[in-house]
Order: sequence, then C-alpha cells, then structure tokens
Amino acid sequence: MKPLKSAVHEYVSLRRSLGFKLRWVPTLLVDLAAFLKRQGADHVTIPLALQWAQQNQQAKSVTVARRLSVVRGFARYLSATDPRTQIPPHSLLRCRSNRMRPYLYRRDEVQRLLKAAQELGGLDGLTHYCLIGLLSVTGLRISEALNLRLKDVDLGQGMLTVVGTKFGKSRLVPIHASTQKVLTGYARERDRTCRHSITHFLVKQSGDPLNVKMVQSIFRRLSRQVGIRGPNASHGPRLHDFRHTFAVETLLNWYRSGQDIEQRLPMLSTYLGHARVSDTYWYLSACPELMGLAVNRFERHWEDAQ
Repeated sequence: MKPLKSAVHEYVSLRRSLGFKLRWVPTLLVDLAAFLKRQGADHVTIPLALQWAQQNQQAKSVTVARRLSVVRGFARYLSATDPRTQIPPHSLLRCRSNRMRPYLYRRDEVQRLLKAAQELGGLDGLTHYCLIGLLSVTGLRISEALNLRLKDVDLGQGMLTVVGTKFGKSRLVPIHASTQKVLTGYARERDRTCRHSITHFLVKQSGDPLNVKMVQSIFRRLSRQVGIRGPNASHGPRLHDFRHTFAVETLLNWYRSGQDIEQRLPMLSTYLGHARVSDTYWYLSACPELMGLAVNRFERHWEDAQ
C-alpha cells in the first residue's frame, strides 16, 4: 500500500483538478497522516479518525464534525485501493452548521453608503463607490469583484467575465447600461490618475489591486458612519450581504410579477455562480417575506388542484 502522505498529495491533486480549491483540507490531511503514523497505523480506522477529530477538547462541535468530514472524503478515496480502510459513517458527530442570517440592505442604506464612499475623495473614494455599487447590482462575491482584471470588463458590450470563482468555474455577468456608464466614467478617471500600468479594474490610488482586508476595514468605517452598524459593534452588515440582498430582491420581484420561480431559479443560480440550485433555494427561507410569498403560492396551487 502507498504511504498515507503520498495518498494525501494524490487525493488533493485529484480534487483540485475537478475544481475544488481545498484551501485548508491539505493541512488537515497532512496532520491526519502524521497522527496515524504516530499511532503506528498505515490505514484509516473509525476509532482513530474519531480520536484525531476530537483532539482539541475546546473545539466547537461543528469544527469537530468538519474534521471528521475531511477524513470521510479521504477514506472513500483510500478504500478504492486499500480494503482495510474504514469510512466514518455520516451519523457520527453529526452537526448541522447554522448559516449566518443575511442582512438585507434597504435602498436608502445603499444610497447612504455610496455617498459616504464618494466622500472619501480622490480615486480611492471613487473606487469604493464603484465597488459597493457593483456588488449591489450584480450580486458578485467580494473576491470576484476585487479580482476583475482589465480584460475581464467589456464596457462596450456590458459584460463582466468572472474567472476562477469559488468552485473553479468561470461565468459571464451582464451589467445594466446605467452600470456601464458609471464604470466607464470610473475607468476614465482611473486611467488619468494612475501613471503606471495596472492589471486590475478596481484599484487603489497607487494603482495597486485592492486588498480584501483593507476593503472590509473601510466598509466597516463607512457602515458605522451612516448608522447601519453600532459605533463599537464587532459584528454587523457585511459586504457579502449585498449578494444576499441582490438574490432576495430578484426573487421578490419574480414572485410579485407572477413569474414561474421553478423555471427561473436555475437562471439565478447560474448568474450567481452557485454549484447547486439548492444553494439558491436557501434564500427562500432567509427572508420572511419571500417565505410568505412561497407559502401563498403553494396554497393557491393546492386550492386549484382540489
């Protein structure tokens, strides 16, 4: 049988070739392989998998469950070539993680944030103004917006090319004519301000790409300034919540206009870059108004069927 460390490398390479990024999984699996070696084991067993997953007594139950889930996937891979491998069942350490409840921005809140961003002044102010506006009207992930390169933004055709997304896929995102106009003005000012060559569409005053931590820090300051986050609050509305707001507002508009949600939902899922349509269905339960509209539609369908 091949050494576990070599098997970890092959497993990670295979998964990444299929589009999975696995940012923290390799580190965990290397630690697992070292743990098994210390135990004198050359294959995965359920008792050892549990012992490894539960090493940190202070870890939250969801963290322990995720560690065991990592072992489970690796064990399935190993079992194809090593019949001694034991795969931890899903019933072990089952813990359902709770998704953070999204903050749904009102239009007046978005307008106040845009105005506060503009007041930062200079190219930095214009950049953050365009970033907040772009997130609110496209539902892009913050990483996708920050990673947009010059060649990815076709202002003539009104099309963004989002490359290497969360699941390793690329997609086209059309933008409205009003968004084209704002971004065109931004590009003109950016090119006038930046004296050296740039690679990304949204940049700092220096012409360098934006850093996500810096962007989040400025957004927290702006959200406190406009009153949607407490002056000393450690938690509050996030940049990612613009994505949630976009999805919920799209679904609300479809319900209110009598659109066929079942038919349109895959379109929204593709637009947002979701790996599964079920990820988009989650927004139905995330917003009480959406849930109410869905229930009312179901009741009408049920009554018509009687």
